Amino acid sequence: MAAEIFPNKKPANGNPNSIQQYHQQNLNNNNTIPSPHWRGLYGTIRERNAVMFNNDLMADVHFVVGPPGGTQRIPGHKYVLAVGSSVFHAMFYGELAEDNDEIRIPDVEPAAFLAMLKYMYCDEIDLAADTVLATLYAGKKYIVPHLARACVNFLETSLSAKNACVLLSQSCLFEEPDLTQRCWEVIEAQAELALKSEGFCDIDFQTFESILNRETLNAKEIVVFEAALNWAEAECHRQELPPTIENKRKVLGKALYLIRIPTMALDEFADGAAQSGVLTVNETNDIFLWYTAAKKPDLEFVSKPRKGLVPLRCHRFQSCAYRSNQWRYRGRCDSIQFAVDKRVFIAGFGLYGSSCGSTEYSAKIELKRQGVILGQNLSKYFSDGSSNTFPVWFEYPVQIEPDTFYTASVVLDGNELSYFGQEGMTEVQCGKVTVQFQCSSDSTNGTGVQGGQIPELIFYA
Repeated sequence: MAAEIFPNKKPANGNPNSIQQYHQQNLNNNNTIPSPHWRGLYGTIRERNAVMFNNDLMADVHFVVGPPGGTQRIPGHKYVLAVGSSVFHAMFYGELAEDNDEIRIPDVEPAAFLAMLKYMYCDEIDLAADTVLATLYAGKKYIVPHLARACVNFLETSLSAKNACVLLSQSCLFEEPDLTQRCWEVIEAQAELALKSEGFCDIDFQTFESILNRETLNAKEIVVFEAALNWAEAECHRQELPPTIENKRKVLGKALYLIRIPTMALDEFADGAAQSGVLTVNETNDIFLWYTAAKKPDLEFVSKPRKGLVPLRCHRFQSCAYRSNQWRYRGRCDSIQFAVDKRVFIAGFGLYGSSCGSTEYSAKIELKRQGVILGQNLSKYFSDGSSNTFPVWFEYPVQIEPDTFYTASVVLDGNELSYFGQEGMTEVQCGKVTVQFQCSSDSTNGTGVQGGQIPELIFYA
């Protein structure tokens, strides 16, 4: 993905194709411009300045960038670099400036260094998922704030449960509190997905400890325990230790006691943690006694359940009703489209139940964006005959980005007559989130903005 701060401008004179070729040469090689009249090809100072990017022509400094064995020699022009970075200004023109023709930079990746130079020379920010963190490091090291901010924005927009733990670690390292907060929002709402991700095993111990200690982590404790063992195995490999039970316990250290093992269901503890070998015999016995004995032993483990997150419910109808010929279910789909103004995580839908006494429904719920299924689940819920709504959950909360319409759908099987909503609203304020609704072409059972099923969206924000 690439984003330009300024749009590309065509040169006032010359062949655009040959100019594009020069730019490509500069990006891939250190070629000089062959024509002595190249300046006439470019109508603005920005375009002429861009020609100097990664170009040996008039270069007065060279950088050997990258670790040993993976270096690249990159030309530079002190004036351009000093204008773009106070660090380079001090390096070349400050009181302690050194007159070196070649400068070694082993801690920055060549691709990231080139991305930073491209911004300084061309006013273009060109970011990619595999180099954005390295580019952020370069932007921070050489104090190029606009580039660093663009890197953070890129990371925020690409944030998901798969990379949230790694980005949490990096955001703390780079002292980016806004990105840290966004990471926590994803980790808390989609905790089980985040804990099961490969990236969780790559985090440092301090980040690992902070996640285990999180009061609002929205996950079963057995999932936290299994994720901790996976991290411990990876940490053994990092420390070049055999991944034995003893070494896993060793690298976990006191962080083991942040796992709230006594809050597991008894069968989860008996079949999982108790047989993992990580706990001592005394710890296992004490936890079994904690479950069963009237006088509970003292434990080093936290025994209070996590608070988790409290879901919000966005109700889109002002009233509900039932009639003898509505609302029927014969395999048809009830669907509505919605959009939010902030990132949220849809946990499920609230649905109406039977208007003819208590009954059980089978519900297939689905969430799509532009035809692509993001989440679906098949489950059952019991309706007590009241006009209340009844929650149906996805297996994992689904991340929803702002200012884009998503499609919520349900196919119900059960009592043919149920309550239905009426006096629907096109816009609802729920907490700090504004939700807009519009009709969906997927709806074949009559649900729309004004009335029907799917009265509630249940989400974390």
